[in-house]
Amino acid sequence: MHTVAAALADERGVPVAAGAQDASALTITCVHQGFELYGSDRCFIETVRTLRAAHPSARIDVILPRHGPIVPALEPFASRVVIAPLWILRRKNLARRCIVAPIALPVAVLRALRRIRGSDLVYINTTVVADYLLAARLLPGRSIVHIHEIPEGAVLKVLRGLIRWSRADVVFNSHATARAYALPAGTGARVVYNGIAAPAAMNRGGYDGRRPLRVLMLGRISRIKGQDVLIEAVAALPEALRRRIELRIVGSAFEDAARERALMEQIAAAGLSDQVTREPFVADPDALYRWADVVTMPSQRPESLGRVAIEAMAYGVPPLVTAIGGLPEVVEHGRTGWIVPPGGPEPISRALAGMIADPATWRGFGQAARARYEALFSEASAAEGIDAAVRATLRRSRAGSRPVLPIG
Repeated sequence: MHTVAAALADERGVPVAAGAQDASALTITCVHQGFELYGSDRCFIETVRTLRAAHPSARIDVILPRHGPIVPALEPFASRVVIAPLWILRRKNLARRCIVAPIALPVAVLRALRRIRGSDLVYINTTVVADYLLAARLLPGRSIVHIHEIPEGAVLKVLRGLIRWSRADVVFNSHATARAYALPAGTGARVVYNGIAAPAAMNRGGYDGRRPLRVLMLGRISRIKGQDVLIEAVAALPEALRRRIELRIVGSAFEDAARERALMEQIAAAGLSDQVTREPFVADPDALYRWADVVTMPSQRPESLGRVAIEAMAYGVPPLVTAIGGLPEVVEHGRTGWIVPPGGPEPISRALAGMIADPATWRGFGQAARARYEALFSEASAAEGIDAAVRATLRRSRAGSRPVLPIG
């Protein structure tokens, strides 16, 4: 483990405190659009940890848009953490950003270009960090972008164009994500499933129908995740079955208190206040996974992979997911969990009713889920894939060429 504590820095990159660095060491810059501890944030932490393990003497600078709970988690692995403005493409305030773009965006691109010029490798986490992707085109061969999202419509077209413009190498987190972007042949790209550190021990399981079924939904409250559809699914169950479910919805909306209030109002209006609790985001979800019999991702818009489902499987908890995006790549229906069609509450209601009515039919799902996690989604497997992608980009950076990497 890297023993030099990370240093917080201002946007000029001046550290508050920093360990000595070897001037000849590899310099890696890692750029992330978030500052919390949701799925993409945890993936970013794991990638920085992978880079530190693979390059123990490297200088690793982490660039974040603001201070947040992610910073202490990065400190053991980063040489310093720099808080700096980033040009992040989000639906919220996008119109205002477009208005100021003619002045502010060139400044942001120049700032990114300086950091790329001073780095041997720049790792950009997700497609929404527009200034670094635009700047990557001006210094080709040094950047790699890790794509964790599947947007739709015009947003997908914009982001696909941005990736193609950047000429950065690409890591997709699932085959579904790769299909959505449909990059042309000749793009340096590969698929690497997200890896997750295993808990110390998997859950024992033991749901036998004599107590309420404990269902957990963990994640940001948004139109993508489907919290509203899940509430409708529970409300649609016969009263006798509703009383045999305990549902915990854990997470917060991104700077949107109105969305959180609307969800609470929906729970109350459906008469589910005794069966459903909503809890704010927690940094460590271990106790939640230990509590759950089933973890659900009732997503209604494409999920690029499904980190929560993978985490559940690591604990030996079977997931209930919708057949959308990369989720079918995670769960094996009828063996490690359940896959139901998206588009409405009825399939979720039927799956929940079946779990309660006949627990014996899914008693072995937890062990099978853990085995699938170990085979496909372990931390070691992901680290191997990320390290291979990084080393390939470094070789091209030094050789000045761009051989094609197969997607797979």
